[in-house]
Amino acid sequence: MRFLLPLLLAATLSPAPSWAQLPALTLEQLPRPTMPPGEKGPVVPAQVERWREEAKALEYGDGVPRNEVAAAKLYCRAARYGDAEAQYNLGWMLTNARGIQRNDAEAAHLFAAAAEQGMAQAQNMLDKMGGTPLGDPPPCLRPPETDPPVALAPPPAARAGGKAASPVSLWNALPLPAQAPPAIVNYVKVLAPEYQLAPALVLAVMAAESNFDPLAESPKKAQGLMQLLPETALRFKATKLRDPAQNIRAGMAYLRWLLAYFEGDVMMALAGYNAGEKAVDRYLGVPPYAETRLYVRKIMASVGGQRLHPFDPSVTPPSPMVQRVKLAMQTLQTR
Repeated sequence: MRFLLPLLLAATLSPAPSWAQLPALTLEQLPRPTMPPGEKGPVVPAQVERWREEAKALEYGDGVPRNEVAAAKLYCRAARYGDAEAQYNLGWMLTNARGIQRNDAEAAHLFAAAAEQGMAQAQNMLDKMGGTPLGDPPPCLRPPETDPPVALAPPPAARAGGKAASPVSLWNALPLPAQAPPAIVNYVKVLAPEYQLAPALVLAVMAAESNFDPLAESPKKAQGLMQLLPETALRFKATKLRDPAQNIRAGMAYLRWLLAYFEGDVMMALAGYNAGEKAVDRYLGVPPYAETRLYVRKIMASVGGQRLHPFDPSVTPPSPMVQRVKLAMQTLQTR
């Protein structure tokens, strides 16, 4: 022991290393989480919630070893499926360089997505950062791989009797919602040709929006069978939202417009009906809102996954987002 004591004292009394001797450490040297791999098969809300809770435990070391990079990856997974809290938490990690590289541009997009879903603290953070984020959304807000891409061409036509079935005949063959009142079904069937819409699509939207209750009203003040906001109703010349006929006409006019705007892409049109066409353009697909993702999935299931619907290009010029995808596809084909 007497031989070890001088060594211990020397180690204890030796001067601490100076700053010049320490290795450099900057925020840019912190790890940057890579995108998690795509999911296989549908993801249910309970799974998204588990990802978020696991991420929180990893971020704070709650019952597990602290691992900010793993936390960021799980937050990213949940954010893509529209979880507002995960979007906010990942944005906070990026603005504070909490174990990962700082990235204010990506954080602003994440705060915006959470704020658009009603999270007040996310709106506060966005305001402090200067408001509307610029540029394309980051990968953690883009549609998951399980979502089909924007439809630019019809899928292989279904065969019936050796002949290709037209899109119109495919839509006409779809069953109508069993709970739809006969009077509404008849009215939609008579009116649908005027708006160049399949009755199955109109009734599927109506079922998801109001379940055929003409007096339905949402917390955001959307009203009637087609759940129209007052400003949307006026845009399509409806002044009495409680009038079922006016409500249905305005809703069908909006659906026709959205189908023309997204060149017949039903998934994009449905997302636009729920979240607004500008949100679909900004996020290059179905916006990362939990409500919108579930809404689109529900209606797509009820129409048998039919992705394309005939549309009238004279109604409105196409979405710049669809045009951008077309240009990208043409560039790839010419390489």
